[in-house]
Amino acid sequence: MTTRVGIYGYGNLGRGIECAVNAANDMELVAVFTRREPSALKIASKNVAVVNVKDVASYKDKIDVMILCGGSATDLPTQTPELAKLFNVIDSFDTHAKIPEHFKLVDEEARKSNHIALISAGWDPGMFSLNRLYANAVLPNGKDYTFWGKGVSQGHSDAIRRIKGVKDARQYTCPVQAALDAVRSGSNPELTTRQKHTRLCYVVLEEGADPAYVENEIKTMPNYFADYDTTVNFISQEELNKNHSGIPHGGFVIRSGATGVNNEHKHIIEYSLKLDSNPEFTASVITAYTRAIARLYKEGARGCKTVFDIAPAYLSPLSGEQLRATML
Repeated sequence: MTTRVGIYGYGNLGRGIECAVNAANDMELVAVFTRREPSALKIASKNVAVVNVKDVASYKDKIDVMILCGGSATDLPTQTPELAKLFNVIDSFDTHAKIPEHFKLVDEEARKSNHIALISAGWDPGMFSLNRLYANAVLPNGKDYTFWGKGVSQGHSDAIRRIKGVKDARQYTCPVQAALDAVRSGSNPELTTRQKHTRLCYVVLEEGADPAYVENEIKTMPNYFADYDTTVNFISQEELNKNHSGIPHGGFVIRSGATGVNNEHKHIIEYSLKLDSNPEFTASVITAYTRAIARLYKEGARGCKTVFDIAPAYLSPLSGEQLRATML
């Protein structure tokens, strides 16, 4: 079965999705949707339509899954439920505190329109979420720790760029090494959000912008910066382009637990990622889950899902027989 795919938004993530979909033998990229003038947007694929978002409804029966590549701060909260009225959809919504609210809105629209949706696909939320769940199930007597970075957060960088007066920005999430070492020792430390990570921001201002205003807006932003020690550096566009053009990331999910009659045996489960390209890896995860929800839709599944609801076999292009023979 070939899954016909649309890409809604063509930034870093959209370009990663294009690459991942074109590399999949069971997918076909049909169209890229943009808020820009379509004739001005050059994509890597040949014979793929570039369409303004206002014409998205005309593709209702031409696309099996629409992949949404907007930001979590202002795009996805409205785009995902709206597009779920027309298509099966998948997004990478990553504002953890608002996932239940986002799920409810998307689920309502997907069920009303007889579609399937999957939200918050990526590596966190996403792959890290799965590893937290698996580790909790295996070691119920234990403690979870998640560390991110050092790396560029696309969502946080996007949130900074939405602030009035900001021309461009990169935000690095940095784990605190002392906290990481304490967790790996098995001592199960009690760590606050502020003790686990710092946030490092590099910001290019628009001409005439007030740096004090911008810095305050960043440091007091709820769900993004308010709970962290945050450093804001104002630099030129040239310096940003030279020293901060890459988008690396990664992190660790650690479960420290104990088993035995008296909890005498200690165990550490650790899952880690080291990524050269955050958006390309995120795109690869989303593409695998695109395959999964296309299959589930064919089987009759409807409504909103998360990575917790998808059996691993649905992610792979291999058959169940092949998976049992090669990976089990």
